[in-house]
Amino acid sequence: MDNKIYDFAAVGAGPFNIGLACLTAPIEGLEGIFLDKRSGFNWHPGMLLQDTTLQVPFLADLVTLADPTSPFSFLNYLKEQGRIYSFYIRENFKLLRNEYNYYCQWAIQKLPNIHFNTRVDDIRYDEAAGYFSVHSTDTITGTTTRIKARKIVLGTGTVPNMPACCKDYLGKAIHSSAYLHNKKELQAKDAITIVGSGQSAAEIYYDLLQDIDTHGYALHWITRSPRFYPLEYSKLTLEMTSPEYVDYFYSLPQAKRDHLIHQQKHLYKGINNELISAIFDLLYAKRLQHDIRVSLRTNAALQEVSYQAATDRFRLVFFQEEQEQHYEHTTNGLVLATGYTYRIPEFLQGIREYIDLDEQGRFKVSRYYTIDKTADKIFVQNAELHTHGFVTPDLGMGCYRNAWIIKALTGKEIYPIEQRIAFQQFATSGEELIVSPAPAQL
Repeated sequence: MDNKIYDFAAVGAGPFNIGLACLTAPIEGLEGIFLDKRSGFNWHPGMLLQDTTLQVPFLADLVTLADPTSPFSFLNYLKEQGRIYSFYIRENFKLLRNEYNYYCQWAIQKLPNIHFNTRVDDIRYDEAAGYFSVHSTDTITGTTTRIKARKIVLGTGTVPNMPACCKDYLGKAIHSSAYLHNKKELQAKDAITIVGSGQSAAEIYYDLLQDIDTHGYALHWITRSPRFYPLEYSKLTLEMTSPEYVDYFYSLPQAKRDHLIHQQKHLYKGINNELISAIFDLLYAKRLQHDIRVSLRTNAALQEVSYQAATDRFRLVFFQEEQEQHYEHTTNGLVLATGYTYRIPEFLQGIREYIDLDEQGRFKVSRYYTIDKTADKIFVQNAELHTHGFVTPDLGMGCYRNAWIIKALTGKEIYPIEQRIAFQQFATSGEELIVSPAPAQL
């Protein structure tokens, strides 16, 4: 790394920033650098189960929805690997999660400007010179480096969310992100309980259910949700992952947006329909031949957790929200499939005065993904759920967001940006609006 001034420095090398690296690679006159503290790319390694798939089609790869001709496409990856006909015969548009992981690693190998083992410690802004100074440390050698860049793109991702009552038991209780690393130890226990509602909880339950008769453990799944929500995947619902819906959602007051995000969890945190069916069918088949100990419970909010080392047992207190009753549940193994949350990186403290925050201390993200007060210097990836809606973590919208970021970086619409793709209208038009409605006629 030298001391020149880059057009942009991107922090984090997850799928969205890798997509940005792929899409900016062929643009002459635009030079960026990507920094990540990890030793390499491995996408949710604790959940890379053999048969699990993405919940979006393969077209939602790193580049295709912005540039179908890109050499970084998933189809080109398959062709280079000699597997494109096998994929064609498979006739399944959804990628295996492991294959998506390999695909991203393949793309990274072709990109010389992605640097791992590089921890960003601090960022400062020189107003007179018009650039950021990004101070980083090589996590292997300890060498420190200063990189100059005119813009910043934050793609630091989310971190595992642990309920407050469980934080004293980290290491004893397992977050779903570390499931595979702890699977063998879990299966040696007498009882395993999964707390959570989404796809990860379902995948873990199904995975453990397959071996329940071999190991003899009890297996419980408890969720706060009123039911085991399937992921809503109808075509008109999918139209909500569109530029029009982003515009509509962004135009709403923040209180309304926060309410909608809470109400729309089944649109992006639901369970694949096929997996729900597979769980039921496996429960049915297992119970025919074995006296398995299983349970599935809804409407249960986890409120208290304690752990007894002598018995290696957790005591969980739940509140059944419909009955308004507390009850106790004990288990040896505890898996928390409680999702992920965004945390503002500490290295931004040095440029805090330039960043716009809302009343709740969250990034006040502009429509086109900036968080600085002048709306032209600091961009975010997957940190705008509260401003842009449930499409934020959707892999299929990554290219759309990157196209806007690239337009801001270059001043040109390098990749055509769709303005309208939906048949439906989400907002009322000016012509329809009634300013002062007349009283109802009886």
